[in-house]
Amino acid sequence: MIEAAEVLEHFQWTEDSRQPQELAGELADVALYLLQLAFLTGIDLEQAILDKLALNYHRTWPEDAA
Repeated sequence: MIEAAEVLEHFQWTEDSRQPQELAGELADVALYLLQLAFLTGIDLEQAILDKLALNYHRTWPEDAA
């Protein structure tokens, strides 16, 4: 959660990160933690992503939700 918060800090006051190299490093940290967690829990992350994309493809939202 700390690493994800560090990513969000780049967008706290603006829509664009003014430090793309630092943002890249924070995103890499988040990805590394994610991959490690998937490995340690025995989750096939590629399959989980494919399953989630298939589920989301069929989701609908009310028009006034935006």
